[in-house]
Amino acid sequence: MAEACEHIKGLTAEKFPPPKTPNACEECLAEGSVWVELRECNSCGHVGCCDSSPKKHATRHFRETKHPVMRAVPPAAWTWCYIHEVMGSLDQS
Repeated sequence: MAEACEHIKGLTAEKFPPPKTPNACEECLAEGSVWVELRECNSCGHVGCCDSSPKKHATRHFRETKHPVMRAVPPAAWTWCYIHEVMGSLDQS
């Protein structure tokens, strides 16, 4: 695995805010569309659908906000930095 970027280095689960919509993509709910998997933004707790989903709302959220890091929902130990396109692992606290 590549060396962690500054956005994900030292990141723990406790540093993620509570997800705004823990079991659903916020935009898909509003639009009535479907999703495959969910991703949570580390900066604001936004939950969007992954790139395997038709609408790719998590990536759209990054493009609109520039919030760099997300993790899978339900919470997973891996993270993704959109800016550096690198995967990381959450540190144990």
